[in-house]
Amino acid sequence: MAENGTRTYVLTGATGFLGSHLMASLLERGNRVVVLGRCSADGSLAFRINKLLEWFGLQTRSDQVETAEVDFLKPLCGLDPDRYAALCDKSGHIIHCASDTRFSEQNRREITAMNVDSLEQILELAKNSTAPWLHYVSTAYVAGISSSFCQETPVASEQFVNVYEETKACAEKKITAQCTMHAIPFTIIRPSIVYGDSRSGRANHFNALYNHVKSLHFIREIYVNDIHNHGGVRSKEIGIYLDDKDILHLPLKVVVAHRGHINLIPVDYFVSAALSILEHGKTGAIYHITSDAPETLDDLALYCESFLKIQGIEIVYGGNASSAAFNPPEALFNRFIGPYLPYMSDTRTFERSNTDDATAGLIPPDFTYDVFERCMDYAVRVHWGK
Repeated sequence: MAENGTRTYVLTGATGFLGSHLMASLLERGNRVVVLGRCSADGSLAFRINKLLEWFGLQTRSDQVETAEVDFLKPLCGLDPDRYAALCDKSGHIIHCASDTRFSEQNRREITAMNVDSLEQILELAKNSTAPWLHYVSTAYVAGISSSFCQETPVASEQFVNVYEETKACAEKKITAQCTMHAIPFTIIRPSIVYGDSRSGRANHFNALYNHVKSLHFIREIYVNDIHNHGGVRSKEIGIYLDDKDILHLPLKVVVAHRGHINLIPVDYFVSAALSILEHGKTGAIYHITSDAPETLDDLALYCESFLKIQGIEIVYGGNASSAAFNPPEALFNRFIGPYLPYMSDTRTFERSNTDDATAGLIPPDFTYDVFERCMDYAVRVHWGK
């Protein structure tokens, strides 16, 4: 702890959705943050962090941030010995938030490298710097497909929906084993699906939930354009028309295996809960940052219809999307959302005992239509982050 009551945090993944919001909140509380990351086609790490500080309105906090471009697949994080020693000297609480969130099996090598192999150097840094804590941001879905009630306990499943879940589960096991062996205090934080700020609607990344709405928005534009500019020839063939209230009647079925729910939390709740865990967490404990009142796909379909001014979404339960006969808009939409289908009819529920203790019972706000509209209005205004 610094003399003024603030701390130094070493943060990975600060250019991502969750990491950037954690960084902003830590800075607002007066802490120093050492950001570890890579340069990219979008510019140096320092440049991207400065752009994020502008987005959050925190330009005046730039003196609280230090950046270090690293490579976690190389010894000493790819730094020269002097720079690495300096990093170890100033390291505080480590928050490992960086991860490859892709689901595709064809990207297994890169996903494994990012989510599992890179942990070696994170753990070495924790040991060499004698970091007081290592906090690992995982996912609630490491429980795998063999669990219905997911406890705040180490991963037991060997079956997963995709390579992302599998590698995050593997990472949890590695962190637990190494931190226990080397007496490094640690926590594991497992959020469910995170969307934008429930109060302002703002977001700086538009994945997961946004993909579904963006896809429907895109499909609506295709057929509205066809009706206005091409006589609606393609639209009439499949019964699509625009009424006098500008509502697009769009027959579109979504096929899912069974009824379930979608566990959504806003990023403002994620940050509040995570910061409480950083303050009050117990070593070796696992924390689910999830909702006890998840939405259903039917709810989300109604929200989308109202927001996008469309009618005709039909949820078909008990079917197989890979063998269903789709009209063109259905085929396009189901291709877009295919990787996310297991999370749209999920039957898993999550224990929250540890989280409730650490956060004094803090719960996420309800995902009402007003919240949905606020978030999607912002997404449309910024063109889905283009």
